[in-house]
Amino acid sequence: MASLLCLKKTIFLPTEPTGKFRRDQCVSDHSSDNQPPFPLLRLTPKTDKKAIFILGSSGTGKSKLAVTLALRLVGEIINSDKMQVYDDLHIITNKIKPEERFNVPHHLLGGVNPDSEFTAVDFRQKSAAAVQEISARGHLPIVAGGSNSYIKEMVAGDNGLLDRGYQCCFIWVDAEGKALEEFVSERVEKMVEEGLVEEARAMFKPEADYSKGVRKAIGLPEMERYFRRQGNGDERERAAVLAEAIGEIKENTCRLTRRQREKIGRFEAEEGWRLNRVDATAAVMRRREASASEELWEKMVVEPSVEVVKKFVGGVGGQTSIGDQ
Repeated sequence: MASLLCLKKTIFLPTEPTGKFRRDQCVSDHSSDNQPPFPLLRLTPKTDKKAIFILGSSGTGKSKLAVTLALRLVGEIINSDKMQVYDDLHIITNKIKPEERFNVPHHLLGGVNPDSEFTAVDFRQKSAAAVQEISARGHLPIVAGGSNSYIKEMVAGDNGLLDRGYQCCFIWVDAEGKALEEFVSERVEKMVEEGLVEEARAMFKPEADYSKGVRKAIGLPEMERYFRRQGNGDERERAAVLAEAIGEIKENTCRLTRRQREKIGRFEAEEGWRLNRVDATAAVMRRREASASEELWEKMVVEPSVEVVKKFVGGVGGQTSIGDQ
């Protein structure tokens, strides 16, 4: 928990119009000498052609880990979630909230027209430009998101990172299936409380194509069917139809987590990528106990991830990464 308190007081501020950032001193309530309770890794890579990827199913905490590593490594984050690249639907697509970013720069988080198609090739091209910009600033690109088709194209597509001589380090935040599915189901309920239905209603157009753009996001097609049916029946029947739609969102989200986990496993089995797996199951299972969950997250996820990154950024790639050594 001390590290989280410290992160909240760590700020990036522009030092010049070019968009470069400096890190202000991190002041912790638990430190008398105003030093952070964790070491900031001031490592100089042997090459600037390095990128870290945070993989994992929906709900495993990829964004949280990415922000933690970015704060400790002077990194910037590139979103690789194919629904979060679009504008709008912040709740339904579960975009990381501004207050959870701790002023870490995020790239490709929004900015795409919600009604357009943004392909894996589009992502490779845009993310390549972001990687180049981040590296030019002397910062570390950290790619986080659950769209594995985007990640594969970015790494191994024509003129992808491997073709351009980059070393890529993959951290897989994994969690046991049942625990994760219980968590994402609870998260859907929280999203409803935060305004999921209202957000979907604002996007609802009877004539819209729900197989295109952000309208494909889990949560919108299910609510679209609810809006079409809600005019029929009394209040009890409408409540039942809404409950059915929310149940479908939960079921489809759980199905997504299973598919994502299978695809990540194939990166290692079929592509030969070296995945550094960290197990978030214990933290997920203790999620209702905030202090215990944070301690487990730090021990089981953050600490092993930092060790992997220290070896990678410090030039000791070995079994932690792929690409030119």
